[in-house]
Amino acid sequence: MKADMLIHPGEILNEEFLVPLGLSANRLAKAIGIPTNRITEIINGERRVTAETAILLGHAFDVSPEFWVNLQARYDLDAANASISEEAVHKADAFAQGRRAG
Repeated sequence: MKADMLIHPGEILNEEFLVPLGLSANRLAKAIGIPTNRITEIINGERRVTAETAILLGHAFDVSPEFWVNLQARYDLDAANASISEEAVHKADAFAQGRRAG
């Protein structure tokens, strides 16, 4: 996936939860007892959704914490795939082939 096509969990938080519910980052943060900048940084794609934040967001929006953790994991994998060098992948493949042959 191209780097410009990545969807950060913060985009989902904003577009699928905050905007439709008419909530601000500040209101959400106060409601779940965390600093506002944590939510705004997540929305802006500048911060990861941690397990703790996933639990709080899960309870706040009646979804599982795994929903948020999986969004973050998917984003991380897509970002890594977009940035990893072909050389690194070839080295890993060569290692795997050598291990299978030996």
